[in-house]
Amino acid sequence: MTLSEEAPLRLAIGEMNDSACQVRQWLEAHSDDEIREASALPAWTRAQVYAHLRGISAAMARQLEYAARGELIELYDGGMDGRNADIARLAALEQPELLTAVQEAFGSLAAAIDALSDADLGARVSYREGNVSDALEALWRELVIHHTDLLIGFTSAAWSPAFCRHLFEFLEARVPEKTRLVLQPLGQQPVTLSNGNTSGKSYVITGQLTDIASWLAGRAPLGQLEAWAAADAVELPALLPWPSGVPVPQK
Repeated sequence: MTLSEEAPLRLAIGEMNDSACQVRQWLEAHSDDEIREASALPAWTRAQVYAHLRGISAAMARQLEYAARGELIELYDGGMDGRNADIARLAALEQPELLTAVQEAFGSLAAAIDALSDADLGARVSYREGNVSDALEALWRELVIHHTDLLIGFTSAAWSPAFCRHLFEFLEARVPEKTRLVLQPLGQQPVTLSNGNTSGKSYVITGQLTDIASWLAGRAPLGQLEAWAAADAVELPALLPWPSGVPVPQK
């Protein structure tokens, strides 16, 4: 990697590389029957999660390669329809073919990241109309969270404090309008999230840092969370959908 030791996102890159290595090793060591088993994502098998990881890794590798040349390209060929068709096609492959596809995508991604310099981090990408740093953070989320979703022995309890804090920042977009969330990880400083208009209800969410991050990411916490509103115990509030990285076509 040509990024300097002082460059931001080195921790993120290290954690995404660890997850990529572990999910590849699991796939390499397990049978076709085992990849057809359910993942933690509703109605998704492990094979579908692997197919998605292959797709987002290849797509983001292309984002980085084009950004290094000062060019833009859409995240997925064919938008969300193309993404979904690709997941269905890849998930139907036998284990050896799926493994090859995943290995090739992870290899392309590793090469694209290794080619980055500090100066490239601000280069534009089409993903969320952002830059290379945004793309790397997206990969961090995708690889670590879906590593958890695969149910292969890695849980949200292993998420780093830096990753959890990043999720708090990115997923503030899930806070409904006129709602204020005060996230209170046990033994740590609170974090307040809102979408700007805080004239409505305020909730205090308490629990372990990793459990709050897991809930905010739409995953079941391993431990108990408590929600309070005006000193009363309440149900955890509903959240908005996950922010999409692909524009929704206007009809």
